[in-house]
Amino acid sequence: MNICLLNDSFPPVIDGVANVVMNYGRVLTQELGENVVVGTPRYPEGKYDGYPYRVVAYPSFDTTDFVKGYRTGNPLSIREIAQMAEFEPDIIHTHCPAASTIMGRILRKQTGSPLVFTYHTKFDVDIARAVGEGFLKQETIKTMISNIEACDDVWVVSEGAGENLRSLGYEGEYRVMNNGVDFPKGRIPQDIVAETTKDFDLPEGVPVFLFVGRMMKYKGLPIIVDAMRILSEKKMDYRCVFVGGGADAAEMQQLVKDYGISLDVTEDGNIVHTEGKSEMTGKVIFTGPIHDREKLRAWNTRADLFLFPSVYDTNGIVVREAAACGLASVLIKDSCAAEGITHDRNGFLIEENGESMAELLLEIGKDLAHMDEVGLRAMDEIYISWEDAVKVAHDRYGELHEMSGAGVFGHRKHQSLEYLIKSTGIILDSTEMIFDAPRYFYEGMRENFEEFEESVEERRIKFSDRLEKIKEEIAEDFENISDDISEMRKKISGQSENE
Repeated sequence: MNICLLNDSFPPVIDGVANVVMNYGRVLTQELGENVVVGTPRYPEGKYDGYPYRVVAYPSFDTTDFVKGYRTGNPLSIREIAQMAEFEPDIIHTHCPAASTIMGRILRKQTGSPLVFTYHTKFDVDIARAVGEGFLKQETIKTMISNIEACDDVWVVSEGAGENLRSLGYEGEYRVMNNGVDFPKGRIPQDIVAETTKDFDLPEGVPVFLFVGRMMKYKGLPIIVDAMRILSEKKMDYRCVFVGGGADAAEMQQLVKDYGISLDVTEDGNIVHTEGKSEMTGKVIFTGPIHDREKLRAWNTRADLFLFPSVYDTNGIVVREAAACGLASVLIKDSCAAEGITHDRNGFLIEENGESMAELLLEIGKDLAHMDEVGLRAMDEIYISWEDAVKVAHDRYGELHEMSGAGVFGHRKHQSLEYLIKSTGIILDSTEMIFDAPRYFYEGMRENFEEFEESVEERRIKFSDRLEKIKEEIAEDFENISDDISEMRKKISGQSENE
């Protein structure tokens, strides 16, 4: 099959959903022998060669100052849509309900291929963060839900994700399709662990707690920091390592400093040794982002417990990455990330506050062997590889392809293009209203206008060439006519003389 994957994030931006798309592309091409093209917004510093599949990067708006690190794709990019349509996809799979899904719907209209959507994150939280509560949020959510309902098959990454989607107004069917992890099952060798963590103060026998992910408060970061403050007040010795970057990183670092529990580090992560630190200082470490997968495996192997008190995440790939390394997680009871977790068997469950986390860590923090046992059960019971996850998705692709051939989705192929344009307008208008700067809209659409101008110029040149040819033909005809007239004059003149 030819498979088109669409998403609003892709390297150089690396987040959970970008990671999903890269692994889908890798497994589909290298393990299952399918043809894959990925469509994603273009970044000026992006490099889109060197993947085992083709990447089509389309024009985007510069919204990085507003939505930290992210650009907004232009779903009406005619040239790139044409390129993906020429690929003749058998399946179109979109992973974002905004620009990617609008582009997917346009592609479906052109190709007739079934459109799959996967619901990964609680996008209403991100929308509220961007525009606040009110009319703009409600209209944007309504548009995105309409996009999702227009898809032929809707997937969610957990039951909790499906419930959240329902709470936003979605009324259609969905199926749970688990994400996998690209960490192989098993802990990384100790020499690599030692090399990766050598610059950090991590005494043997002292529990190491780990968080990996975007530094956003809605991932439960304040809960972790509050818990660490309580542990320090209770005189417990520990180390807590935050790996990642994000919009709230500076605020969390300042909070840790205010609590007096931070370990001073330079920008490259090296310790700054300062005399006269208080007894509560030096327990919390911020490494910044780490993109090397082997180094992330090393941190997951070195840690004794993974802390992930997020009620935002619908699946929590990092929890299964930790499990791949035999590392158990502390999760919020009844959260999406806690699906499949049994307390004190393959993970630990707490209430959504720092006091509950601190109480648990004080209770189990002295028994490293027990945390290790729970981690090994997590490895056996909740780990799933990307190879296994994508094979399940691939089987469903085959079913959808057959259903499409039988005409099951025919009623969806003729949806109004006018409606798609209107949906795009709402999203683009929202972006413009958010920034209160029309230049973002202009910059995003400028390439399309330039392409149109090039097309007009090309047609003008062709018309001009044709006009010149017509002139030459007319001139030649005039010459012939002139010769004929001269000949006729001679004849008439000769006849007159004879008469």
